[in-house]
Amino acid sequence: MQTVILKDLGTINFQEAWDYQEQLLQHNVQLKMAFTKASKIENNINQPIHYPNTEHFLLFCEHPPVYTLGKSGNTANILISSAEMQQKEIQFFKINRGGDITFHGPGQIVCYPIFDLEKMYTDIGRYLRELEEVVIDTLAQFGIQGERSKGETGVWINPNVQGEERKICAMGVRCSRWVTMHGFALNVHTNLDYFKNIIPCGITDKKVTSMATELNIPLDINVVKTQLQKSFEKVFNVAFTR
Repeated sequence: MQTVILKDLGTINFQEAWDYQEQLLQHNVQLKMAFTKASKIENNINQPIHYPNTEHFLLFCEHPPVYTLGKSGNTANILISSAEMQQKEIQFFKINRGGDITFHGPGQIVCYPIFDLEKMYTDIGRYLRELEEVVIDTLAQFGIQGERSKGETGVWINPNVQGEERKICAMGVRCSRWVTMHGFALNVHTNLDYFKNIIPCGITDKKVTSMATELNIPLDINVVKTQLQKSFEKVFNVAFTR
């Protein structure tokens, strides 16, 4: 069983969280690069090879209002001007994850796993499916049936009912030398009006929803975080430390 360092960053500026993720990722990557170099030498002298002491992290946070556009995203999916964003105090970033345009803001749990997948498995498709499973399992504990939508990363409500499809969790990751960053954003009691200024994930014919909207009751975001931790432990077979 792998050990994961859990950090709740609270409300944090997107750039600050991005920089912190990069710092954690690069530290692990440097350890792995040094290991690769050393192992070549050790192989030549028949010495045992020890895997680098990389660490897994799981970061929870909320961001002030911000739109982020993935490296494969289309700016045509942004329906608001830079001036309007500035007026509404919404930040904007082009970032190095997969996926298109999405929104982060208060009432949304943003989850950033910094995992060394070589200690788990080397399969990005499986990793994405397991992230989805964490969210699906969490939603189930609140009586919400989350599902996958064929060909579309993330978690949905009624993905196969035409006209009723709505996304509750967006997802996009980056991986360098099998170390991950970025992750998913689960709408708990997010102000969904912010999504009207974009075509979320570049998908024109589907809506966005939140846990509070689906249940029609207020939700404590910390209770949802606690359940996400339990679901991570179950799906990824990990134990948390702080």
